[in-house]
Amino acid sequence: MSLYDKASIALIPSGTKASKLYSVLPANGDGDFTHSRGSTATRVNKDGLIENVGSNIPRLDYPLTNGVVGDCPHLLLEPQRLNYSNYTEALSNWVDENVTTTDNQTVSPDGSVNASKIVENSSNTFHFISKITSSTTTANNLVFTCFLKKGTRTNAYVYFRTYSNANRYGISVNLENGTITDTEQSGAPANVETSVTAYGNDWYRVKVRMYQVSGTATMLIGPNNNTTINGINNTYQGDGSSYIYAWGTQLEVGDYETSYIPSPNTATQITRSPDASRDSGTSADINSEEGVLFVEIAALANDQSSRRITIAQGTSNLIRVGYDSVSNRIVAVVYDGTNQAVLLTTSYTITDFHKIAVKYKQNDFALFVDGTKVSTDLSGSTFAAETLNELAFDDGGGGNLFYGKVKQALVFNEALSDSELATLTS
Repeated sequence: MSLYDKASIALIPSGTKASKLYSVLPANGDGDFTHSRGSTATRVNKDGLIENVGSNIPRLDYPLTNGVVGDCPHLLLEPQRLNYSNYTEALSNWVDENVTTTDNQTVSPDGSVNASKIVENSSNTFHFISKITSSTTTANNLVFTCFLKKGTRTNAYVYFRTYSNANRYGISVNLENGTITDTEQSGAPANVETSVTAYGNDWYRVKVRMYQVSGTATMLIGPNNNTTINGINNTYQGDGSSYIYAWGTQLEVGDYETSYIPSPNTATQITRSPDASRDSGTSADINSEEGVLFVEIAALANDQSSRRITIAQGTSNLIRVGYDSVSNRIVAVVYDGTNQAVLLTTSYTITDFHKIAVKYKQNDFALFVDGTKVSTDLSGSTFAAETLNELAFDDGGGGNLFYGKVKQALVFNEALSDSELATLTS
């Protein structure tokens, strides 16, 4: 018999509809989650394409590895974000600087022919499109992302700067293999971070994160004639015909990039609402006196925010697992008004997927991660029968929402043995 046969609640994300995330167990539907999100949002579908998902519909997002789509999706839960960029798929509405931009020239990452072509002119000067945000932000991390594809130019130039140019950061990207070949920094931009993620059909999502002190921000995208950056405006002799493709621009306040928020052909800045999934199970599905909460999860970022998954009765009685204000810390807590057990580890990179189980039983608590028992507490109480009545991706009361990726979440109505827990989390 598989250990999964012992579970009383089993979420392995596969079925959804509006406001509903289906669990495999129990069969009567009591384990299904109520899902809310007050806006549309995007995901990567089974074909590796970015697609819109309607309001309140959970997103089953398929992973991309070196541009190849994976077989099994995970539940994607994200915070609210505003895309300060607009005309994200009609880049001819940006300002042309010694280039000509034409929209709808090739197939984009959403499968439509709606990507823009940026062609350099023959001047010995800079060549890019630019966009100044219309909003002012103060003391926030800003993340600029865009999708790029090689044309006759195989290198691109991406720059992000404050409008005053007091702080700026630029990168050169090789669009043949997605490597960053050069960088340029001026002023004192803090928390700079860059990355390039492969999508299908030779597309790459390029990211530049920078700390913005105050003022508006300027985004620049252009072709590059080599692998280096030649000054802030990247001056070079254009040939009048070389080009790259661009699509899906995004500028958001936060420590990390989130899924694409489209504002395709409008000046409107679009907000994606937060995801919330809760209300799975009843007191009949959760043993309050002993059991196991098991999850396979990954954080969106190591940003030291509280993100919790609980079996609970409100916020007064709960067993939770998740991340908190300490870097890369996985923590489990049993709480009934006071902490009965606190189990934790900082030995893992939380942005990677990990299998995590917390066992709870009178005077017998343990935390397992990836097949290893990492923490124990042999003193503490649990709860009276039929106290706990819900599995939720929050703190039990709708706060500290879990933002991350979820491959599975299970509840067991017995305290499994150490060997079973090692097997379950391996």
